[in-house]
Amino acid sequence: MEICHYPVMHKEVLEYLKPVSEEPIMIDCTTGEGGHTALFLEKYPSLKVIGLDRDKEIQKKAIERFKDYKDRFEPQNCWFNDYLKNRESDSADMILFDLGISVYHYVESERGFSFAHDERLDMRLNAEQELSAEDIVNIYPETELANIIYKYGEERYSRRIAERICRERLEKRITTAKQLADIIASAVPAAYRYGRINPATRTFQAIRIEVNKELDRIEPALKEAVRVVKKGGRIGVITFHSLEDRKVKWFFKDEASENNTISILTKKPICPSEEETSVNSPSRSAKLRIVEKL
Repeated sequence: MEICHYPVMHKEVLEYLKPVSEEPIMIDCTTGEGGHTALFLEKYPSLKVIGLDRDKEIQKKAIERFKDYKDRFEPQNCWFNDYLKNRESDSADMILFDLGISVYHYVESERGFSFAHDERLDMRLNAEQELSAEDIVNIYPETELANIIYKYGEERYSRRIAERICRERLEKRITTAKQLADIIASAVPAAYRYGRINPATRTFQAIRIEVNKELDRIEPALKEAVRVVKKGGRIGVITFHSLEDRKVKWFFKDEASENNTISILTKKPICPSEEETSVNSPSRSAKLRIVEKL
């Protein structure tokens, strides 16, 4: 079994998230292949981790990885906001969210998350849902498509890209990641096409967020996490782009000042060290925020 995922800011996460009971429970809301979970299971011999993931394929890797831990690892195939909504109050010592998309999805999943591969245009984390990336680029009206690319991708050429997508889909249905990436490249100015980042980066992010309703899940999940974590217990959230971080930041600020349920332990977000970014370049945009329940 190949493990692809490098657990981002694992030293910092281990430092801040600590058990508050003798038989602690941790909820890893975005388990993936289990990078963070493995470190906690090793450090705390009495710890039980409930590992959530909506993607059955990547969860199989975690189940195989932790088979020797037996009932100390309990996998749950679900969205984290749904699981937390149905869990009892004050029932977890630690809750961790790593909101980044795993390396697995870009490298192994073959679902079109990466514009670098000629794969089917899918991007679903839940294979059972109907809406896919292919549906979005072929069905959404031009204005709605442009708005999504601008709102979720913060893409300044959103209207040009949406117009070109809609023009091209009249001639031929867009079914692969490479097709979409080529269309985006043809829609933007040459200087942008050959700039610092691939011109498809922001549009692919926006479509992925829309497919999985990623931003819509954050605030409801954090609200339930505050309820579920024990007094003195901690919640950690790792974000990878400004849209996620903004939601987390303002939810925690409001919860601390208005409801007085939590204390913010990281007044400014923790960022990865130069040493970490040198060996794991995707971590460079990560931010970690930690709160403690009062």
